[in-house]
Amino acid sequence: MMAAWLEVLSIVLIALGAFFYATGTIGLLRLPDLYSRLHALTKADNLGLGLLILGLLPWAADLFQALKLILIWVLVLMAGATGAHLIAKRALRGDGEDEALR
Repeated sequence: MMAAWLEVLSIVLIALGAFFYATGTIGLLRLPDLYSRLHALTKADNLGLGLLILGLLPWAADLFQALKLILIWVLVLMAGATGAHLIAKRALRGDGEDEALR
């Protein structure tokens, strides 16, 4: 049985994670150029996912499930950073369909 303070902490962390996801989405929709939209989205989503994972860790049934949650976060961090780098590099070169978005 989980302690009441741990449940409250978990709910607060999950709510903060959802808040950062919403903030990243607003940044994606409202910021003026590709680079600032990309920056806002990757930073807010990575922090949001980290807070969600921290909020879910107390609910993990065993250590293996907790390690899987942490592994998911690490893999998403690496994929997000790689994807953002590739998008920014292509936009900086100025080739492809990105010209219409500028």
